[in-house]
Amino acid sequence: MITSLRLIDFKNFADEKLRMGPFTVVVGTNASGKSNLRDAFRVLHGIGRGYSLADALGGRYGAGGQMEWNEVRGAFEEIIRFGRPAFELQVEADVELGSFSADFSSDFDVRRVEARYSIEIGNDQQKPGTFRVVRESLDLEGPEPIYTSNPLSPDPVGHQDDDEHLRLRMAKAGKQKKYGTPVAVRPDQPALTQIQEQKKVRKSHKDAAVQMIEVLGSMRFLDLAPESMRQPAFPGQTVLGDRGENLPAVLKDICADPKRRETLAEWTRELTPMDVRDFEFPTDPNGKVHLAFRESGSRAVSADVASDGTLRFLAMLAALLGASPARLYFFEEIDNGIHPSRLRLLADLIERCTETNGVQVVATTHSPDLLSVIGDKTFDSTSVVCRRPDTDAAVVRPVAELPDAEKLREAQGLGRLHASGWMEDAIFFTEGIEDEQEHGA
Repeated sequence: MITSLRLIDFKNFADEKLRMGPFTVVVGTNASGKSNLRDAFRVLHGIGRGYSLADALGGRYGAGGQMEWNEVRGAFEEIIRFGRPAFELQVEADVELGSFSADFSSDFDVRRVEARYSIEIGNDQQKPGTFRVVRESLDLEGPEPIYTSNPLSPDPVGHQDDDEHLRLRMAKAGKQKKYGTPVAVRPDQPALTQIQEQKKVRKSHKDAAVQMIEVLGSMRFLDLAPESMRQPAFPGQTVLGDRGENLPAVLKDICADPKRRETLAEWTRELTPMDVRDFEFPTDPNGKVHLAFRESGSRAVSADVASDGTLRFLAMLAALLGASPARLYFFEEIDNGIHPSRLRLLADLIERCTETNGVQVVATTHSPDLLSVIGDKTFDSTSVVCRRPDTDAAVVRPVAELPDAEKLREAQGLGRLHASGWMEDAIFFTEGIEDEQEHGA
């Protein structure tokens, strides 16, 4: 699980950290920077997928010319904060490392450790208008990083004087006394995904890199569209598309398990006025799978006439309960299309799934109603993003750390505090931003 994301000079963030939990909620006004957080996660996801910087930031096309990966929003000079030479992203996560027992028996020990991955990306002076890795490191619990491109002096690797490579220093191992193994990698792609190519790098160091790659690579950014969810799907599909494609086939796969089938029906009955007793998946002459709801009294309702909110809710269920779920899902405006009276169900669904299935959800919202129903654990992982009135910079602050937030939540409700603008006012007041503005700072 990712526990925090730090952004330095990325878009409108000067130096901010998002604290994360199983279900992380982000609130803020329009243009405050919530979507920029999504862009930061997408950059990291592109790294986890093994892309070059050009692909991760500028978009990737497959061999047939089909778009595989959309570019990060903004021009080259807008991704790096204005006037800065580079941006940096730092991820802290809990990862699992495995090793055989000390006596080399067949017992395999799995332990959870804290990992930190940091990458700084800037303008390539040799190829203006393109990105290169300026510095990069991977740390696990231990005396020194797994690798770093910026070791302490007098290590010669610390002097990055090779324009064609990024030079790394691996952690010391075995009989190495002064320095670990030096490695040179291409600067146009993160070192994290080049370590496996290096014959001199120890397997344990490669395994640590693989663990972080899996954390970054297993993300989904769902932008659910009702028209896509209503479309029939080819049979056998088990993964939901980013816009909700394949929903009928994915639900059919889930319903092959009677227990999960009833779980889907129970959630649907709670969410909608429909008395859903079962799901049906008729096929058309082309063999494609459709979705229909069977209500009590044998009335069948097709997905074509189901509400947008019902389909969005089912798609979230399909993503969280389906085969091979991602480690992290990012939903923008997660409450979109769902009636305020049903948002408690949405919060309950996500809090249960993140607790029992090991998935992580990050969601942005404008909804005071959703904030009013989240649990205590989610409250601790709720942050507000706002722009300072005296600069163009955005700040990220945990709501639970604002003055008297817990007491005010109990007395007035978090949703009411959000609707009144209290969160932003509390940040401006406690950080002296209004005073700076008055004195022209």
